[in-house]
Amino acid sequence: MPADVTTLLIAEDDYLVREGARAVLDLHPRIEVAGTAGDPPSFLELLERTDPDVVLLDIRMPPTFTTEGIELALKLRQDHPGMGIVVLSQHADPEYALELLRDGSEGVAYLLKERLGDAERLVQAIEEVREGGSVLDPRIVEALLEAQRRRTASRLAGLTPRELEVLSLMASGRGNAAIARELTITERSVEKHSNAIFRKLGLAEDLDLNRRVAAVLFFLQRSGD
Repeated sequence: MPADVTTLLIAEDDYLVREGARAVLDLHPRIEVAGTAGDPPSFLELLERTDPDVVLLDIRMPPTFTTEGIELALKLRQDHPGMGIVVLSQHADPEYALELLRDGSEGVAYLLKERLGDAERLVQAIEEVREGGSVLDPRIVEALLEAQRRRTASRLAGLTPRELEVLSLMASGRGNAAIARELTITERSVEKHSNAIFRKLGLAEDLDLNRRVAAVLFFLQRSGD
């Protein structure tokens, strides 16, 4: 097999999607589809016989049609660390993306199934993960950013009005003494409010990033929204 040709396995339970993807990719001289499978057991059996460069996986496959593709991808990352993985999803679900990327993004792509109609883009993703790169569908990136904004807003919503005042003054660059003077409270009270803010925002004491800076980032992110 020439070095510039990528061997590929496809795991997809829907026959039309599976064979459609194969037909599209067979038209590209840089891709060699070594086989297809409709469920994880068949795929794993085929995998042992072909040793592909990259695998193309559907997220939802038999038997439960929930996260078999994600579980399979995580297993492949452990058992075949040099293998590229392209995961296809019907929906831009940020939770699936976070689960897929929990051990890092190297050699992983997460695309929406609608990208199957864009053959060149699909081939680029396949070749990117073969080289250890990563690709995220733009709509999935948007979903991840929106999920982060919602989490940030939810955490800040748990702060009391006084804690929000303290955090706002932190964001303006004031230290504890200046905040105490501004709010006409003691520095000890500022410290108590600050600790409550850190706790509610999930900023542990051993966090590498300074907790005060991290809290301000939370606040500024919400303010920017």
